[in-house]
This record gives sequence, C-alpha cells and structure tokens, in this order.
Amino acid sequence: MNTVAPRAYRYYDFILGAFVCVLLCSNLIGPAKVAQVHLPLIGEFTFGAGVLFFPISYIFGDILTEVYGYARARRVIWSGLTALVFASIMATVVVKLPPAAHWHEQAAYESIFGQTPRIVLASITAFFCGEFVNSYTLAKMKVWTNGNALWSRIIGSTICGEGVDSLVFYPTAFIGVWDAKLVFTVMVSNYILKVLWEILATPLTYRVVAALKRAENEDYYDRGTNFTPFALET
Repeated sequence: MNTVAPRAYRYYDFILGAFVCVLLCSNLIGPAKVAQVHLPLIGEFTFGAGVLFFPISYIFGDILTEVYGYARARRVIWSGLTALVFASIMATVVVKLPPAAHWHEQAAYESIFGQTPRIVLASITAFFCGEFVNSYTLAKMKVWTNGNALWSRIIGSTICGEGVDSLVFYPTAFIGVWDAKLVFTVMVSNYILKVLWEILATPLTYRVVAALKRAENEDYYDRGTNFTPFALET
C-alpha cells in the first residue's frame, strides 16, 4: 500500500524550538517580579516583568498558524505545554531536595523557583487556554478574510488569546495572595502591554510571515480543519 510521506519544512522545527525557549524563559524568569516605572502623562505604571518577553510566544503562535496551519501550531502548543509541566516538576523536586550544610542559598532559591502549585496550575491552564484561543481565532479569521488584512487577525487573535490568558492566570494565581486591587492593576496593565507589544511587532511579523511563506512554499488555510485541542495529527 502506498503512503504519502509527511510534508517536510525547513524552518518549522526551528520555530518550535524558539517558541518553547521563549515560553520557558518568560515563565521561569519573569513572573516572580512586579516592576514599576514612571511614564509621562500616565504616572506610575505597575506590571509583571515577564510581560516584556512572554508576548513573543504569541507572535510565534501567529506565525505558525498563519504559515503552517492550526494543526501544526497545535503540535507546537502541546510541546510548549509539555515543557512547562516538566519544568514545574523539575523545579519542585530541586527546591525540595535538602541543601548541603555548606550551601546557604536555599531561601533565595526558593523565592525564585519555589512557585506554589496554585501558580503553576494557573500558568499552565492560562497558557493552554490562551494559546489555543489565539491560534483558533487567527485560523478562522484567515478563512473569513480570504487571507487578506493579515494585521487584523494578528491583532484580533492577540486581543482574544491574551485576554483569556490574563483572565485565567491572574485571578487563579493571586486572588487571596495579593491585594485584589493589585491583582486587577497588574492584570489590566499586563494585558494592555501585551496587546501594544503585538501591535508594535506587526511590521516584523509581516516580514517573517512573508519570508517563511516563500521559503516553505506554504500558505495554509484551515478549511475543514478539526479544531479540537486534544489531537496531534497534522
């Protein structure tokens, strides 16, 4: 019986690796710090430090869905989810290991990597929901617009995906731990920053998408796609 070999892409694996790298770094390094800067005309602006880098993962998600389609983006999202789960398990085990008598950095180590199960659960759940909403929205909008107005689906998918991510993560992780006003302030400010980040990055996204479509000879439209998140076939 003849079988058709899966389509090989030159840059798909590279983008998958970059996506997972950004995701892990932004989740391990960024969430532990709340920053505050003074902005002209606005005043003191409070935000989670990870917001400066986490939106890059959504840009990768947009690029993957736009070029390769929802099903291949779904595989990348599951790769990122698996990496997040492993990193969380590894951090928990390493933090819980008894420190050597001559090593006095346990408290500092716990403050950075000793995330509570609640925050881990919030992070993983928010990522899962937000990324799939982002990818689904972009895929559907591409069909609706017949591939025109890329900017509309880049920004529209981010508004939806990052909105779901923020609504899931901050209340789940911090209500009852932080003051409710701080939770709301950080949630709203981070959401605004993420959307603005995506808007500012739109020209770069356009160039990367165009270059990949030429290099891969691919411009996938998700007509008839099975949009369930719980599948890995392409």
